[in-house]
Amino acid sequence: MVDKNIYIIQGEINIVVGAIKRNARWSTHIPLDEERDPLLHSFSHLKEVLNSITELSEIEPNVFLRPFLEVIRSEDTTGPITGLALTSVNKFLSYALIDPTHEGTAEGMENMADAVTHARFVGTDPASDEVVLMKILQVLRTLLLTPVGAHLTNESVCEIMQSCFRICFEMRLSELLRKSAEHTLVDMVQLLFTRLPQFKEEPKNYVGTNMKKLKMRAGGMSDSSKWKKQKRSPRPPRHMTKVIPGSELPISNGTTLSSNFTGGMPFIDVPTPISSASSEAASAVVSPSTDSGLEFSSQTTSKEDLTDLEQPGSSGYSTATEPGSSELGVPEQPDSQQEGAHVEKAQSVSVESIPEVLEECTSPVDHSDSASVHDMDYVNPRGVRFTQSSQKEGTALVPYGLPCIRELFRFLISLTNPHDRHNSEVMIHMGLHLLTVALESAPVAQCQTLLGLIKDEMCRHLFQLLSIERMNLYAASLRVCFLLFESMREHLKFQLEMYIKKLMEIITMENPKMPYEMKEMALEAIVQLWHIPSFVTELYINYDCDYYCSNLFEDLTKLLSKNAFPVSGQLYTTHLLSLDALLTVIDSTEAHCQAKVLNNLTQQEKKEAARLSYEAVDGTREVSNTDKKFTRKPPRFSCLLPDPRELIEIKNKKKLLITGTEQFNQKPKKGIQFLQEKGLLTIPMDNTEVAQWLRENPRLDKKMIGEFVSDRKNIDLLESFVSTFSFQGLRLDEALRLYLEAFRLPGEAPVIQRLLEAFTEHWRNCNGSPFANSDACFALAYAVIMLNTDQHNHNVRKQNAPMTLEEFRKNLKGVNGGKDFEQDILEDMYHAIKNEEIVMPEEQTGLVRENYVWNVLLHRGATPEGIFLRVPAGSYDLDLFTMTWGPTIAALSYVFDKSLEETIIQKAISGFRKCAMISAHYGLSDVFDNLIISLCKFTALSSESIENLPSVFGSNPKAHIAAKTVFHLAHRHGDILREGWKNIMEAMLQLFRAQLLPKAMVEVEDFVDPNGKISLLREEIPSNRGESTVLSFVSWLTLSGTEQSSVRGPSTENQEAKRVALECIKQCDPEKMITESKFLQLESLQELMKALVSVTPDEETYDEEDAAFCLEMLLRIVLENRDRVGCVWQTVRDHLYHLCVQAQDFCFLVDRAVVGLLRLAIRLLRREEISGQVLLSLRILLLMKPSVLSRVSHQVAFGLHELLKTNAANIHSGDDWATLFTLLECIGSGVKPPAALQATTRADAPDAGAQSDSELPSYHQNDTSLDRGYTSDSEVYADHGRPGKIHRSATDADVVNSGWLVVGKDDIDNSKPGLGTGSSRPGPSPLVNQYSLTVGLDLGPHDTKSLLKCVESLSFIVRDAAHITPDNFELCVKTLRIFVEASLNGGCKSQEKRSKSHKYDSKGNRFKKKSKEGSVLRRPRTSSQHATRGGHSDDDEDEGVPVSYHTVSLQLLDLMHTLHIRAASIYSSWAEEQRHLETSGQKIEADSRTLWAHCWCPLLQGIACLCCDARRQVRMQALTYLQRALLVHDLQKLDALEWESCFNKVLFPLLTKLLENISPADVGGMEETRMRASTLLSKVFLQHLSPLLSLSTFAALWLTILDFMDKYMHAGSSDLLSEAIPESLKNMLLVMDTAEIFHSADARGGSPSALWEITWERIDCFLPHLRDELFKQTVIQDPMPMEPHAQKPLPSAHLTPTAGDTRTPGHPLLPEMPSELGACDFEKSEGPRPGNSSSPGSPVASSPSRLSPTPDGPLPLAQPPLILQPLASPLQVGVPPMTLPIILNPALIEATSPVPLLATPRPTDPMPTSEVN
Repeated sequence: MVDKNIYIIQGEINIVVGAIKRNARWSTHIPLDEERDPLLHSFSHLKEVLNSITELSEIEPNVFLRPFLEVIRSEDTTGPITGLALTSVNKFLSYALIDPTHEGTAEGMENMADAVTHARFVGTDPASDEVVLMKILQVLRTLLLTPVGAHLTNESVCEIMQSCFRICFEMRLSELLRKSAEHTLVDMVQLLFTRLPQFKEEPKNYVGTNMKKLKMRAGGMSDSSKWKKQKRSPRPPRHMTKVIPGSELPISNGTTLSSNFTGGMPFIDVPTPISSASSEAASAVVSPSTDSGLEFSSQTTSKEDLTDLEQPGSSGYSTATEPGSSELGVPEQPDSQQEGAHVEKAQSVSVESIPEVLEECTSPVDHSDSASVHDMDYVNPRGVRFTQSSQKEGTALVPYGLPCIRELFRFLISLTNPHDRHNSEVMIHMGLHLLTVALESAPVAQCQTLLGLIKDEMCRHLFQLLSIERMNLYAASLRVCFLLFESMREHLKFQLEMYIKKLMEIITMENPKMPYEMKEMALEAIVQLWHIPSFVTELYINYDCDYYCSNLFEDLTKLLSKNAFPVSGQLYTTHLLSLDALLTVIDSTEAHCQAKVLNNLTQQEKKEAARLSYEAVDGTREVSNTDKKFTRKPPRFSCLLPDPRELIEIKNKKKLLITGTEQFNQKPKKGIQFLQEKGLLTIPMDNTEVAQWLRENPRLDKKMIGEFVSDRKNIDLLESFVSTFSFQGLRLDEALRLYLEAFRLPGEAPVIQRLLEAFTEHWRNCNGSPFANSDACFALAYAVIMLNTDQHNHNVRKQNAPMTLEEFRKNLKGVNGGKDFEQDILEDMYHAIKNEEIVMPEEQTGLVRENYVWNVLLHRGATPEGIFLRVPAGSYDLDLFTMTWGPTIAALSYVFDKSLEETIIQKAISGFRKCAMISAHYGLSDVFDNLIISLCKFTALSSESIENLPSVFGSNPKAHIAAKTVFHLAHRHGDILREGWKNIMEAMLQLFRAQLLPKAMVEVEDFVDPNGKISLLREEIPSNRGESTVLSFVSWLTLSGTEQSSVRGPSTENQEAKRVALECIKQCDPEKMITESKFLQLESLQELMKALVSVTPDEETYDEEDAAFCLEMLLRIVLENRDRVGCVWQTVRDHLYHLCVQAQDFCFLVDRAVVGLLRLAIRLLRREEISGQVLLSLRILLLMKPSVLSRVSHQVAFGLHELLKTNAANIHSGDDWATLFTLLECIGSGVKPPAALQATTRADAPDAGAQSDSELPSYHQNDTSLDRGYTSDSEVYADHGRPGKIHRSATDADVVNSGWLVVGKDDIDNSKPGLGTGSSRPGPSPLVNQYSLTVGLDLGPHDTKSLLKCVESLSFIVRDAAHITPDNFELCVKTLRIFVEASLNGGCKSQEKRSKSHKYDSKGNRFKKKSKEGSVLRRPRTSSQHATRGGHSDDDEDEGVPVSYHTVSLQLLDLMHTLHIRAASIYSSWAEEQRHLETSGQKIEADSRTLWAHCWCPLLQGIACLCCDARRQVRMQALTYLQRALLVHDLQKLDALEWESCFNKVLFPLLTKLLENISPADVGGMEETRMRASTLLSKVFLQHLSPLLSLSTFAALWLTILDFMDKYMHAGSSDLLSEAIPESLKNMLLVMDTAEIFHSADARGGSPSALWEITWERIDCFLPHLRDELFKQTVIQDPMPMEPHAQKPLPSAHLTPTAGDTRTPGHPLLPEMPSELGACDFEKSEGPRPGNSSSPGSPVASSPSRLSPTPDGPLPLAQPPLILQPLASPLQVGVPPMTLPIILNPALIEATSPVPLLATPRPTDPMPTSEVN
């Protein structure tokens, strides 16, 4: 089966042959002779060959290609025929007829490339010629791009490219063709560079010498012929060798020398012919390193002499090119192995072929003028075909590799040189376009040879293009720059710096001619760079943190932020671009933060570190294969990733260095001194250090360096300075060039001499002392400087023609120690200087100066300073963020404010959110606060007036976005909010005022309201409560706006806007701030609370409702944070203290504060750790002004009830119970709060808010009172009996000192100093007059509902045995008694007082806001409605009063009875418990004495008190209870003393009280009551007669009973009592008689005792006949005076309480002076006046309540009572006190009387009055 491909070839042969034949027939009209015509002949030969085979692979590709290629090469064929042949070749390629693996393929490809690039044909018309050219392009493209193209050699590839370029740049061709060529080139470049990574660096010089130079210039073509190539000179000139710019001169010390030589040995360019004008241009822009001593002579074509110019091992590179030159440096070295191998292989194949190949490449031949694309010697194909050498030559063909790519790259770069006049705009653009393709296709940086080109010419040309006005070139060069720096910035540190500076210049340039688009594009370029991950970080690390670079990052940030603010107010793209750039930093940082958050980064960081060190090593390998010693860590850093602290240090040092540099540039010494002071240079001056600094600091003025170094004083420094150069392997002029670049050579000869001597010395040492001696060397150096001046100084050139080489040689004759210098060296030096001036720093301008600056840049790049650190993304985010956040947030705010476009607004908001996220991640609260504050401004909440707010806010979508963002951020990152809380609170307040908050936020808990909730927004209906409200409402109606519509109702737009606003706020979810506050960090929480606390009513900013709203939020937040309430308690407590205690009048805010305090207490008492403090803080309520407290009594009563119900079990200490009971008393019965508290608040009101709980005034007088739980009377007396108090009336003293402050009595001047001294515990102190049934406190007005609630609370405690504890039992009893008193007679006392006390102003005095526009709407919401709710609404109470008081009294009776009955069992169980626990606390006694003192007696007094109630039902019930109570089983255990005190403390006071006209309306009822009471007296007396007899005071007791019998006989109007009393009396007398009490003790025949006499003496006063009735038979003996006990003289004038001091203080129940003031008023009388006796007519009964002196209870035996003469006559009022006969107990003087014993007259009384009975 014959291969189909053979047929394809045969077909093509026929087409071409046919065409040739047709053409010949037309021109000559003779058929061609196939044999004679070489073209036809080869085709026929091919046919034969094809017929003889079956498989195409049997023949070499060359065989079937040759005839076609001959047609293409032939000059005689016409265009169409050539075209057909080209088409055929193209088909062979595209059909893949050529087998890439065939050994002959390489040769075939080579031939094909050669033929097509040298195609010739007879031209006809331009159009058809172009078709052929088009086909040539097509074949070349296919050839290079198909797989077989890989066999092409470097030369062929270069020629192919060259051909395409020529078509491309031939302007006479049609545009279509040129464009096709361009596309072809793009494809080829893409292919070549895509293959780049597969190529190895080639053996340098072998390939280098073999390289064809792509030096195609459109402008260089002669016009005579389209295709004419420039004539080439037969021999290239010697000194125009061009070296790759990578081979910079070594600069720093020897170690890093070879690293400077990045590119290794470059390919040597065969220069352009001198004849061409371009050589001048070329020399002008020759790379700075042209003269690096590399020389190439075309004669040295033999392999051996082409030594490798940089061996891997050599420290420098050898300059040996010709045998004589070896003296200059390192001796020659043989080829490296690899190259040797190559050469030998080639030679073994065919020795003679190599020179031929080399010849072909190195010596160009003259070209014929025929129209060929490219000429070349053409050997007869037939000869070539059969000679062996040609066959062998094929094997020597090396497939193309790096050399052609490098050559192409170099050519492309040369095209972009704007200073080359041959480069048209099209060519430059083309070059940029192809470079873009190249950089996009391959990682060029990995290839050293190319990197060298990039560093130098490429960057140079690109930067020059940036200042060109042509937009397309400008844009293209920006693009190439981006590609460069994106992938290769680590090799281009200073180039990048220069680039960015250039861009910044363009952006800031004010030049009006500069097109706006250029700025825009420059900005875009920056933005694009900033988008590269970690680019910004690298800028910061490599420039801002480098001593000698600009602060690129900082400057750029400033520039961008400045640029983001439009001057005109219009937003243009430039502004948005700047913002974009700023945001990229934020974006990337935010992304990193998010990532960190996601994978807590621990493992990742380990990996990061590992990867980084690995990368660094990798980098080393990649960057310089030649030099393994060089670690890529910048010397200024301690490690590859310096920590932020180190960077800060570097930046600080940098600032100092800049200052030092500026000073040095004015005066070197000053600069050095400054740096020494700052510790950057050592003292004394270290020369090497300073020299190093002078070398590496580019900011120093070169002129100053020159002066400083050459100063005679600094000779040592000069040596050090010179030794910083590394001149190894450098020719003298090159070393000199380097040296003179570092400073400005001064003009004076001696100075120059000094500098040059140091230089030559160092140069000779480096290079192994060449030349005869130092002088020779010095002379040569001087000659070089002279030559430089001669060649390039304009002034010199004007006078003389420049020196020639011969003159230069002549001048140096015999200077080398009498001999001549090596002539070639002189020649090289001469050309080097002539072609490129040694530029003195800061001398030249224009291009020369640019070259110089560029050189310096390249040299710096080669030092360790040029190391560019690549860092992993996100390494220094925090540092970057701290630098950018300010400008960024400012720019964002501006853009957000000014822009109307949705997308831009969204961009700004996302910027804000990202900044927030970052600041939260790094905990930067200042940033976050700033952000929130900025955003709050945009919510428009603060600026608008209240009434417009809903409509304005609702219709402003930007404000919605801002508000949502603020709240979202606060919810999400509240942890780091500090100052910003204040702004958020302001916004919340505005929303509150405008009623935009969700209902849940403005509804708050309330104790009194039936729903348990009230709204903080208080709307008021106009009422005639007070004129002002009506007026304000009217004004609201009339003034609410010009358009009347507002009266009718809001417009639909406004309603819609309000709806939108509400919806928006709902989405903001402000409530979440409260509920989520439990997750806030403590510091943030405290700031939030501070913000809330700061809202207190003042004149301007906040009114009461605002404060109430903030208070509510505060309380809710505290409750949310129950778990850590300890940390925030202090703040809240102080705030509440401030609100409650400082309040002068009742107002809504006080109401809320009180409720808040109680709410907190209720919720927090369950928490052990805080409960004590919480209870203590309830004393705040006791510190309030009584008038204010009474107005909130409802709330407190209900709150306390709630508190006790929920938490009674959590209250443990007596103090806390004391607080609670005192509160109950104050609220329920209007007791004044303890004076101690009141007094202190006055004294320190200004700063009282700052007190902590522990500093609240102590209620404890001394330790004893603390642990006993009560204060003994003697202590009280001791305390009160201080001199200086006596002048005040005893009432004052007593009331004040017993710890209760009487306020408002006109005779006590406002709170005298020292009032607080005698205070004891607030409530608990049982300093109660024990001889009165009442507690003896001044009860203020109370509120009925409050009383009911308090009684309910109390009953809750009493009914549940668990809640009665030793700590609160007595308190409980006392409170019960106080409530009894308050409820007496249906609370009449309170009613009476209330009517007297002025009505409170129902409005309270709210602060009036300054009338802002917004206040009109809000004014009507005054607080009157709430005020009445908080106070007493008398109207609705009155009807219910009797009923409620009735129940209260009965309830209290029941409670007292319950306690009374259970007391004994309760106490014994406690005592039992304590025994088990063996606690060391105060011992609990359960004996009858303790019980009597603490429980039974006070309770009986309480019950007895109600027996005196005006309401009959209550009275009777009470008497029944009293009777039961006295006869209860437990009481039988009491001993005589206790029973005596029962008479003295319970029964006698009761009887006394009942004698008063308690219920005038119910006379009968009173009679009955009195009868029952007297009967009870006698019952008790008789029941306990036997123990009572043992008392020493029995007689007194008995006489007192008789006294009462007497009074009761005459008390009633009916006969009820007059009948009952004698019966009782008879009963008693008989029983006593039976008990033989009346018989005298000395048993003298049972004669009647003294008692008998006294008894009858007394009875006879009122029942004269009784004795006869009962004891007719008894003999009455003479009255016998009882012997007085040891009498104690009474103090003559003073019966003050001090009388009690003499008694033993330890006695537990010492009675106290009476302090009951309020019962009757007549003690204020001015002068003596009669008491209100019940029967005015009877003189005896004057002031019945005071008639009978009652003896005291138990007394120490040491002090028996004084019994004076028995009372025989009725008492007169007004008699001086001490003349009266009384039975006196010092501690009980007239205990039932509410009048104190007055020793000194009260100031108000005109004359001393005494109402002592």
